[in-house]
Amino acid sequence: MKIYDISVPLSIDTPVYPGDPQIVLKPFLSIQKGDSANVSILSLSTHSGTHIDAPQHMDDGGATVDQIPLSTLIGRTLVVEIGGAKLIGRKELERLPIKGEDRLLLKTDNSRLWNQAVFSDGYASLSEDGAAYLIEIGIRLIGIDYLSIESFSGNGNTHKELLSQMTVILEGLDLSGVPAGIYELICLPLKIRGGDGAPARAILRQLDEKPRDKEE
Repeated sequence: MKIYDISVPLSIDTPVYPGDPQIVLKPFLSIQKGDSANVSILSLSTHSGTHIDAPQHMDDGGATVDQIPLSTLIGRTLVVEIGGAKLIGRKELERLPIKGEDRLLLKTDNSRLWNQAVFSDGYASLSEDGAAYLIEIGIRLIGIDYLSIESFSGNGNTHKELLSQMTVILEGLDLSGVPAGIYELICLPLKIRGGDGAPARAILRQLDEKPRDKEE
């Protein structure tokens, strides 16, 4: 069974969304300096690298990371490839066989952006009407291959639309080596009590299935 690690490595060189704190990783104890073990200090935001957004990210009263059911984060997942589109909306999504799926990962041209050392604001994203369509067809988890599901010029409404309906957002994926198809997603965010988001280790396991037939 092939396993794809779709998580972005965390390091001081990992791009972060503008305005978020940089990732800091530095020694605290060091064997080379005479300590009995190596221990490091890690400082990062709850939205660094591969991470999930919980409803509280956009709503003080929303569910927090530790309240998201693991059943949402683990299970059958469809990866679809959408190349050449900067803004993915209802029109683009209606062409795809995604009805009946619970979890959807969008593989876009973003995957090549991970080769750049700095943040790029020209990434492909999901529009508000695209978010509304995903909610309409019952998607419970939506993922994308860069640091935000929403356009850099967005006003937050795409996030709010999804999170208000308890649709979990999984951002910062690296899908560059993953063919479109059906997989089992295993996404385990840090269990941060009261967290608005959390870094996660996410993997896909190949399943010998086909996408469900598109409903007319």
